[in-house]
Amino acid sequence: MADPMKIRAAVKDGGADVRVLMAHEMETGQRKDSSGKVIPAWHITEVTATLNGKPVLKVHWGPAISKNPYLQFRVKGAKAGDKIGVSWVDNKGDKRTDEATVAG
Repeated sequence: MADPMKIRAAVKDGGADVRVLMAHEMETGQRKDSSGKVIPAWHITEVTATLNGKPVLKVHWGPAISKNPYLQFRVKGAKAGDKIGVSWVDNKGDKRTDEATVAG
């Protein structure tokens, strides 16, 4: 399983600013290794975010996203103590879910 995501969420102007750093190699499927063989594609295809268990964001990604992607978004109505969950799925079926508490 992949390393945990680093999630930071802080209250600001009636909502929460959320920042997420995901640990993932994100191979495009176009690079070659030292022996000239193509490195297979391996990238996050879907990211979802929840606020207290209710979906607030869903994104679809492809191979053009960089290694260890960073995602930032804003959730209206979030308060200190609320739970932000972030999940991703990659093209090999690997999954990761992490959660953070909104700071005041």
